[in-house]
Amino acid sequence: MKEKLSLSAARRVALAAQGFADPRPSGAITRRHLQRVLDRTGLFQIDSVSAVVRAHYMPLYSRLGPYPMALLDEAMQSRKRLTFEYWAHEASLLPLDTWPLMRWRMERAANHDGMYGGLTKFGRDNKTYIDEIFRQVVDRGPIAASDIEGAKGSGGWWGWSREKHAFEWLFWAGRITTHSRRGFERLYDLPERVLPAAIYDRPVPAPADAQRELLRISARAHGVATAACLRDYFRLSPADMKGRIEELVDSSELIPVRVEGWDRQAYLHAEARIPRKVQARALLAPFDPLVFERSRAESLFGFRYRIEIYTPAEKRQYGYYVLPFLLGERIVARIDLKADRPAGVLRVHAAYSEPCAPSETAAELHEELEQMRAWLGLERIEVTPAGDLGPALRDIAGRSLALTPPLTKA
Repeated sequence: MKEKLSLSAARRVALAAQGFADPRPSGAITRRHLQRVLDRTGLFQIDSVSAVVRAHYMPLYSRLGPYPMALLDEAMQSRKRLTFEYWAHEASLLPLDTWPLMRWRMERAANHDGMYGGLTKFGRDNKTYIDEIFRQVVDRGPIAASDIEGAKGSGGWWGWSREKHAFEWLFWAGRITTHSRRGFERLYDLPERVLPAAIYDRPVPAPADAQRELLRISARAHGVATAACLRDYFRLSPADMKGRIEELVDSSELIPVRVEGWDRQAYLHAEARIPRKVQARALLAPFDPLVFERSRAESLFGFRYRIEIYTPAEKRQYGYYVLPFLLGERIVARIDLKADRPAGVLRVHAAYSEPCAPSETAAELHEELEQMRAWLGLERIEVTPAGDLGPALRDIAGRSLALTPPLTKA
């Protein structure tokens, strides 16, 4: 039994729990690899920003390396689906087995509890209209909100059309779910027509049992964490968490530990691995489970991270879409990145090193960028020498480009 963990040991536990202690596959990446990552992380967060690639595609790439994106597309929306969409940490892809564990949240939402305030009010004030939209899904599904005649919004959730509000209320309440996507737009259908019968027909656990199981998933995905982090993974409320951690401690599934430098009680999962060394190398999406709880990223890695998408350009410290760079056991750099698909260019707007960055950081980062460039089907990398790491990265990119033989026609 561990009573104390050094900070470096806690980092290795966290990295192993998230799959970064394992080497990337050397051969073809299959559904088996996808399922293993999803089982470990418990979710892939979804976000609409596509500056590099949609967020839900990145966790697999960060852990497995270049993989065919069609693999995840099929897992999201084919007859052989492995996932469904629902509200977890935020909007997320979840393993099918999690569907029954979310029913309590859906039932609360159907009773106007647990949604965003504006959507809750919409649901209370527009029951007849919501029922009309539901009948449209029954008769026409799969269907998008924009398929309803006259549907028009002004962008963003604050500018949703009346139709989009109704669809989202029904989605939150579990009466409809995502069948597939058209571009990034959801196509909705009935859960019983989307999910495998073996999943849809499972008994619904009591809320306390479902919350306890979600906490177990969170604990496995963290390896070691504070109560706040365990709660945040699936956005459980303090009331929903009351007594749950103590139950898992009593059953020896969680072990109370003190982590060097942390001022809060931590809990180690009983089956957590503590590898002697982690040799990871990965670019991380801003919404990767390793870093989406910003205080945890700072406590574990000394890495203060804020996404600046909604910050005015002149006030940004690091850039619009900044990806952390994991090397070994530390986050050693951050990079403002853009996939310019029309030009076929992976653009590095700026690159910054962290105090822990080793001398080989720029070279290792360039190798990772080359791998990402190829995965995204882009032709070249262009580096703006902004940030303290930018000039060295540009020099390496320039030398690499000079050594690349020109394309010749057959």
